Amino acid sequence: MNGKPITKNRNLSNTIHDSSTAPHASRLTPYELRMVAWELIRSCNLACVHCRASSERGPYPGELTTEECFRVMDEIATIGKPVIILTGGEPLLRTDIFELAGYGTKKGFRVVMATNGTLITEENVKAMKASGIQRISVSLDGPDPETHDAFRKVEGAFEGSLRGIEIARREGLPFQINTTITRANLHLIEKIFRLAIDLGAVAHHIFLLVPTGRGKDLQDQEISALDYEKTLHWFYKQMDQVDLQLKATCAPHYYRILRQEAKKEGKKITSQTHGLDAVTRGCLGGVSFCFISHTGQVQPCGYLELNCGNVREKPFQEIWASSPIFQDLRNFEGYHGKCGRCEFRKVCGGCRARAYEISGNYMAEEPYCVYEPA
Repeated sequence: MNGKPITKNRNLSNTIHDSSTAPHASRLTPYELRMVAWELIRSCNLACVHCRASSERGPYPGELTTEECFRVMDEIATIGKPVIILTGGEPLLRTDIFELAGYGTKKGFRVVMATNGTLITEENVKAMKASGIQRISVSLDGPDPETHDAFRKVEGAFEGSLRGIEIARREGLPFQINTTITRANLHLIEKIFRLAIDLGAVAHHIFLLVPTGRGKDLQDQEISALDYEKTLHWFYKQMDQVDLQLKATCAPHYYRILRQEAKKEGKKITSQTHGLDAVTRGCLGGVSFCFISHTGQVQPCGYLELNCGNVREKPFQEIWASSPIFQDLRNFEGYHGKCGRCEFRKVCGGCRARAYEISGNYMAEEPYCVYEPA
């Protein structure tokens, strides 16, 4: 890409890229793929206000067929055994979902599912377990029906999710709680956190809003950079207080905070002391993670809708290894603004999707970070 990242005023589909002359080309490697979020279906039974896909009931044309999904899994398996997140939309609306999960399990992937929980039944939980799904995530964005249903725009969504969670718990299927934080529920985050513990979750993942899809209408609901900082410091302090895994997503500055706090406490960051956080980084898009859309478009993540190639046109392994956009994102020396100067750029990286939405440049500095590089 000659060192010039895509910006919003360029025609992505018609841009010709040549990374051979990029200043970082000699350092490019096909990075290890550790996780794929796969939007198998865009249709959904809810209409969440922050949905990146603006999902509705659908149907949506052009979804990958069962056979196409099998082929893509075969291609993924040639380069690694990543975690495959079956997502949507609502993945339980896809009729072949357990056939796909079972195929992924046989390929050696760790298969998990992201669901809103309202369609969970004893029958499909048994099918999840039989197909090898090892964990599900269910989103709770409020600790009660009033606040959660306001997010989901469907009355009864909260009770439906709790009912699904209870079935999963009773059937012995591990589940985690995901929570998207905005100004509307920031003051409720501790209550949601305690609810996740009380429900028996194995993990609580917090997501900081990225204004894409319907989330663009919530731009005034994004918490401030200072509130991001305070929230992530609070989240870090919970690590030693509870017996469940905690992860901050779309909040890469958490990995700076983790190291700052660990240094203050005289702790060495290891997998024993900090779990997976010790061996991962903030923004994973294009580095060890990617997203596949319902029509086969490969993207750095679900929030950064840049076409890195389509699995109907190119083998997945070729897209992963040679996409100029992925190559840019792997060049941590190529960040702009204060992200480029920051001593934490290799462990944080800033949210590339948020940078793109705000500035039109996915290599720009993270717009919601108060830290000034040393």
